[in-house]
Amino acid sequence: MHPLQCVLRTQRWGPWASVSWVLLGTCRVHSSVHGTSCPSPERQQEDGVRKDFSSRLATGPTFQHFLRSGLAPQEKPDVEDPPPYLTVDELSGRQRKVYLETYGCQMNVNDTEIAWSVLQKSGYLRTRNLQEADVILLVTCSIREKAEQTIWNRLHQLKALKTKRLRSRVPLRIGILGCMAERLKEEILNREKMVDILAGPDAYRDLPRLLAVAESGQQAANVLLSLDETYADVMPVHTGPSATSAFVSIMRGCDNMCSYCIVPFTRGRERSRPVASILEEVRKLSEQGLKEVTLLGQNVNSFRDSSEVQFDNAVSTNLSRGFSTNYKPKQGGLRFAHLLDQVSRVDPEMRIRFTSPHPKDFPDEVLQLIHERDNICKQIHLPAQSGSSRVLEAMRRGYSREAYVELIHHIRESIPGVSLSSDFIAGFCGETEEDHLQTVSLLREVQYNTGFLFAYSMRQKTRAYHRLKDDVPEEVKLRRLEELITVFREEATKANMTSVGCTQLVLVEGHSKRSATDLCGRNDGNLKVIFPDVEMEDVHNSEVRVRAQPGDYVLVKITSASSQTLKGHVLCRTTLKDSAACCCP
Repeated sequence: MHPLQCVLRTQRWGPWASVSWVLLGTCRVHSSVHGTSCPSPERQQEDGVRKDFSSRLATGPTFQHFLRSGLAPQEKPDVEDPPPYLTVDELSGRQRKVYLETYGCQMNVNDTEIAWSVLQKSGYLRTRNLQEADVILLVTCSIREKAEQTIWNRLHQLKALKTKRLRSRVPLRIGILGCMAERLKEEILNREKMVDILAGPDAYRDLPRLLAVAESGQQAANVLLSLDETYADVMPVHTGPSATSAFVSIMRGCDNMCSYCIVPFTRGRERSRPVASILEEVRKLSEQGLKEVTLLGQNVNSFRDSSEVQFDNAVSTNLSRGFSTNYKPKQGGLRFAHLLDQVSRVDPEMRIRFTSPHPKDFPDEVLQLIHERDNICKQIHLPAQSGSSRVLEAMRRGYSREAYVELIHHIRESIPGVSLSSDFIAGFCGETEEDHLQTVSLLREVQYNTGFLFAYSMRQKTRAYHRLKDDVPEEVKLRRLEELITVFREEATKANMTSVGCTQLVLVEGHSKRSATDLCGRNDGNLKVIFPDVEMEDVHNSEVRVRAQPGDYVLVKITSASSQTLKGHVLCRTTLKDSAACCCP
C-alpha cells in the first residue's frame, strides 16, 4: 500500500468553509540518464524548496487549527491566503508550460477550459507542444472500461518522456484530472508512481496548490466531491483561434442514479449555476463573435437555479407524461425553460443547443419555446438506452418503451421537422435476444438522425455492479452492437434523405477534412453539411461576391445524404434572421 499522509485544508468556496482531504504521497527520487551532469542552479533551487517545504509542513498547523477555521461561515475573499505550508511565490506557475489533453464528453472539454482558466491566472503558460511542457494534465473519462484503458496506455507513453527529462530542466509533472481521478483515487498513485497529482471534477480551483505540493517531490490529490461547486465565477478560456461555437456548463452532477451509470459517483449530486452567471458568459461569447452556444450538463434539462431566496416560490417540476424519477420531487428554483428563454434573447444571431438531457424533463413549455425561437436549434437528444421496457426497468430509467414512444410523437407534433438523436447500450445485464430485437425495432420505428451506440461496460460502485449480473457474453454484446449500428445507419440514411432538395441554413466551421476545395458546417439539426468553397452572393449586398468564412451563415441546397453527412451547393451568405423564411422545416 502506498504510504499516504493526510492533510486537512480549509477551502473558502462558498458561504460555508468546507474541509477537504488532500492525499500527499511520500517523496520519491527520480533517476536520470544524465545523473553525472552538474545540477543546474534551477535544480539546486528545486532541492532547496523541497527541504524547506518539508520542514514547514512538519511544523505547520495542527488538526485543531483546521477545526477552528471551519466552525463559522466565512465570506469568500477576493484573494485567498495561501496554505500555511506554501508561499505565494510557490503557488505561482512562474511561466511553466502546461500541456492539456482532453478525453471523453463535451463536459470534459468545458472542464479543460475551466482548469486552464485557473492555471492561467496563477501564472502558467499553455503549450501545444508536448516536448516543451513542464506540466502534462490529462482530463479523463470513466464512463466505460475502454476509456480508462486509453489513459493507462497514454501514461505508459508519457513515462518514457518523464524518464528522459534532462536534469537541467525543471522536473516534468504529470496529472490526472476528472472522472478517472475521482473513481480510482489513490489506486492511480499506487499503480503509476510517475503520476504527481490527482484532481477530481470539483477540485480544479486547487490545481495551483496541488502542483506546488508536487514541486516538493510529494504526490498530491484532491478528489473531494462538492454539493455546491459550479465554477460559476470562473470564466472558461476558449482557446480555438477560429472557433465558431463554445460549450457553456450550466449544471454539474446527476441525481438520476441509473443502475448502469458511474456519473453520480464521479461528478456528484446535481447543482446548477445561477442564471445570471450563465447569461454573463453567453454575452461575453457573443461579444467575441461566436455564433453557437451549447448548454452543458449531465442532465441539462433538470436545471434548477435556487441561488436566490425568491426563487423558492417558483413553479414546481413538470415531468414528461408517463415518466418518473428515482428521487423525491424537487420544488422551487428557476427551471430550464426560464434559462433557455433568457439565453436565446442574448443574441438573436447566436444558435442555442443543449446536451445531454433526460427524456423525463421535457415539459410542454420547453418544447413550445424550442418551436417558437428561431435561434434555438430544432434538434433534441433523447437517450433511450434500450427499446425493451423490461431492460429499461432494470436500468432504472423511469419510463417504459410506450411512454418513450409517446414522447417522441409529442415532440414531433410540437416541433415540426425536429432532428432526433439518441444513446443505446447493447448487452446490458440480463438482456435477452427478444429484448435486443425490441431495441432494433425502436431504431426502425423512430428513425433517428444521429445515434451513439455502445456495448455495455460494467462499472464499480453502480447499482448494476452490486445488484445485477453482467451475464451477456462479450461476443454477444459486440454482435448485438454491430446489428444496432447497421440498423441505425439504414434508418438514419432514410431520415436524412428527406432533406434532399431542401434549402438549409448552415453555420460554416471551416474546410472539409477530406477536401481543401470544400467547406463544412452544421445545419440546425447538427448534421455535418459539405459544400464547395466557391464565391457566392451576400443577401445584404447582391453586387458583391464573397467566400464563406468560419462563423458565417450560408444557405445550402441539399443534393445528397448519408447516415452521417449531407452534401449540397451553396446559394448565398445570409443571417439567421433573414434565413427563417427560406429554409425547409
